[in-house]
Amino acid sequence: MDRHANLGFLLKDVSRLYTRRFQERAQGFALTFPQCRALAVLSKNEGVSQKRLAELTEIDPMSLVRLLDRMEADGYVRRCAVPDDRRARALRITAKAKPILEQIFALAAATRAEALAQLGDPERTLLVELLERVHANLSALPPLHEAPSDAGSAPNKALRSIR
Repeated sequence: MDRHANLGFLLKDVSRLYTRRFQERAQGFALTFPQCRALAVLSKNEGVSQKRLAELTEIDPMSLVRLLDRMEADGYVRRCAVPDDRRARALRITAKAKPILEQIFALAAATRAEALAQLGDPERTLLVELLERVHANLSALPPLHEAPSDAGSAPNKALRSIR
């Protein structure tokens, strides 16, 4: 059997299992997984628009609006006016979000440690380097079909959002 033939399924399953483990670890936490992801990505990209955050997190823009509405009501994010564009809003995290972010990153670190427990440091480094190269290869490919004009591709920063 060609071990490479299952690459897509393996990548998807590893992602699913990793996410599930993070969610199990975060049970009882104040935020959902999508909220954790949005907050973590926003912390590394403060000042981006909602549209850009949707691209970075790969969250549907309409779902992200509802998610941000709730997070803003809870005091974790704020929408700020952009001087050059009356319609645009820049997203910022609040002081209240900082301790939550520390918890998110601690949950992510614990999940990552569990996932990589059977690998030594050189293997961990190699795994990340190889996945970054595969990510770069796939990101550089032109679309096979014309994508809708409002669809964005997830840039490399999204890959590094929660490590």
